[in-house]
Amino acid sequence: MEKQKYYMTTAIAYTSGKPHIGNTYEIVLADAIARFKRMQGYDVFFQTGTDEHGQKIEEKAKEAGVSPQEFVDNVAGEIRRIWDLMNTSYDKFIRTTDKDHEKQVQKIFKKLYDQGDIYKGYYEGMYCTPCESFFTESQLVDGKCPDCGREVKPAKEEAYFFKMSKYADRLIEHINSHPEFIQPVSRKNEMMNNFLLPGLQDLCVSRTSFSWGIPVSFDPKHVTYVWLDALTNYITGIGYDCDGESTEQFKKDWPADLHLIGKDIIRFHTIYWPIFLMALDLPLPKQVFGHPWLLQGDGKMSKSKGNVLYADELVEMFGVDAVRYFVLHEMPFDNDGVITWELMVERMNSELANTLGNLVNRTISMSNKYFNGVVNNAGVLDPIDRELKETAISAAEKVSAKMEELRVADAITEIFALFKRCNKYIDETMPWALAKDESKKDRLATVLYNLVESISMGAALLEPFMPETSGKILAQLGAKKRSLDVMNMFGLYQSGTKVTEKPEILFARLDVKEILEKVEAKQAAQAEPEAAEESAGIDLEPKAEITFDDFAKLQFQVGEIIACEEVKKSKKLLCSQVRIGSQVKQIVSGIKAHYSAEEMVGKKVMVLVNLKPATLAGVKSEGMLLCAEDAEGNLALVIPEKDMPSGAEIC
Repeated sequence: MEKQKYYMTTAIAYTSGKPHIGNTYEIVLADAIARFKRMQGYDVFFQTGTDEHGQKIEEKAKEAGVSPQEFVDNVAGEIRRIWDLMNTSYDKFIRTTDKDHEKQVQKIFKKLYDQGDIYKGYYEGMYCTPCESFFTESQLVDGKCPDCGREVKPAKEEAYFFKMSKYADRLIEHINSHPEFIQPVSRKNEMMNNFLLPGLQDLCVSRTSFSWGIPVSFDPKHVTYVWLDALTNYITGIGYDCDGESTEQFKKDWPADLHLIGKDIIRFHTIYWPIFLMALDLPLPKQVFGHPWLLQGDGKMSKSKGNVLYADELVEMFGVDAVRYFVLHEMPFDNDGVITWELMVERMNSELANTLGNLVNRTISMSNKYFNGVVNNAGVLDPIDRELKETAISAAEKVSAKMEELRVADAITEIFALFKRCNKYIDETMPWALAKDESKKDRLATVLYNLVESISMGAALLEPFMPETSGKILAQLGAKKRSLDVMNMFGLYQSGTKVTEKPEILFARLDVKEILEKVEAKQAAQAEPEAAEESAGIDLEPKAEITFDDFAKLQFQVGEIIACEEVKKSKKLLCSQVRIGSQVKQIVSGIKAHYSAEEMVGKKVMVLVNLKPATLAGVKSEGMLLCAEDAEGNLALVIPEKDMPSGAEIC
């Protein structure tokens, strides 16, 4: 019987730098799903890769003094190294600089142009280079990019546009008639209410202000803009040909069964991508799953904050499978997860070392101590065995049900519920007490057999999530890897099998203080060369010279923040009440991503007092708080070096 196909993809990683653990989470999540689907008997094709074009990469390559191709070759190699380090079983790693991909993108662009879906025009608006996105003035928040909060610059350039509105009604109908298409449901509601129902604007699909991209074949001063280039990897990677000469693999595997992506790019995958496919007369993917983010304990990861965690650093401390366990188990289905060194150590000790590692170790040790390692099913049953067996034989069905909904964390919880039941079974049966009574030797043998069989079943289920650990447990028990279709049968472990003589410690308990000391030492060592690099500071493009009379028009004073609250209509703004001498001014600032309202209260700050009042997000602002901004857009309030009274002049 021919296997049913299952084609799944991750988003392709942007080659602007080394991926942190939040980026790496996606490939591990995808790998767990792919491995489980293979366990279910599917013919899985799992594709990942790198997105390698764009203005940001062109600029980073220039800064590094290398060609864009050299730059992306280096970063793509690093991304692939980390994907391999995390033991991910992808079938293809596509790069958007692959020649066959570039050729198909050019053909797709030409086809869409020839059939009237793409037209030539001009784009004028505010452009954010890091996000590679245009915005209108009304879309900006506090005059800055609504997505990342960084500076935007006015830009006007000739561009080609895709007629999105032509297919909008058809897409709305598809989403309404296929409730499984966008998951979780909250993502679907966001796309419908915020983008589709208000009406789609035509999409810019080419650029002329930089050259690092795929040239438009019939107008080479234009390069294909990021999303038409990047999104099409899902079809070019399996052999799509725009001229009708697609490969047998494409005919077999398309449409994709699952696009697994981060929630921040859900719009591009559930609006732009389906519309491109409609224009190409291709079926839409069956499901797009927008997973949440993995955040550092003190917020979103940022190199300038020094809170970025990388997979290889975590693996060095905890091992591959411990890191896989953590990122898979600690991520809720629909909310952001949190990772810290302390939380990693806590989970390592409680779940991996205690619940799992100690269970395997003492089961093998008791088998060696009481029966020279030979595990026999003596058939001396007790009613107390029933609950353990029921937990074991129902585990696979429960795990499968959770995985069907892509609730990977819940699936792992079901497996560990079996391991916890095994630990409880040891406490209930007390093998050490049975060993003291020769007449209960057969009962003791049965208890140990039940334990080994239950652990073997749990270990087999664990393989998609912790493949190395699964293999180690089965090898130590002398158990064979079993398929899902026999997981509802208890007693397949062959009686008379011998376990290993010396059980391996699967997960050692760790001391959180020692781990944090190692982390601090490593960060200090890394900071020394970085500090030397940073000493040069940041160069800004100089503005026009001014006279002292120009400067004298600006009134700067020390202010004390006496109250602060979030601006309800904005994701970026805080509204502060600032005492300046005997006056109190209300000042609105776009610093919510960097300060909470609570921590603002009591701060002495530098204020531009005589700025003309303005209304931001419906709230009046009567001045400006001075901030410093680094190269990554992180802000810090400028405060007096010494304690100065409210109202003191800054001159």
